[in-house]
Amino acid sequence: QVQLVESGGGSQQAGGSLRLSCVASGYTSSIYSMGWFRQAPGKKREGVAAIYTGRGSTYYANSVKGRFTISQDNAKNTLYLQMNSLKPEDTAMYICAADRTKSLWDELDPDEYTYWGQGTQVTVSS
Repeated sequence: QVQLVESGGGSQQAGGSLRLSCVASGYTSSIYSMGWFRQAPGKKREGVAAIYTGRGSTYYANSVKGRFTISQDNAKNTLYLQMNSLKPEDTAMYICAADRTKSLWDELDPDEYTYWGQGTQVTVSS
């Protein structure tokens, strides 16, 4: 089993920055893919960014390219999401996910991931 705990959410004005963290525990050596997803009230969960923990390949949703950066610190079993130039439409619950699959069909598809955190709220005001 793998447990994921997010932190770092909060309120920011448009144009500001936040950094989210996701600490993994448990059988972390089995994890090969991790991602950040977000869900706003009344909307479907959507993929924001993903990374393969071994080779470091990264993937981004078009809506966040150039503004968000996903990274990892394997020594700390921690996944990060640096969010810059925040927009009101970035407001959502941000949720960390992980999977044991070495090669996913769609790295930003929530259905590809097995383990999920509880999420951390991000609110961006105009």
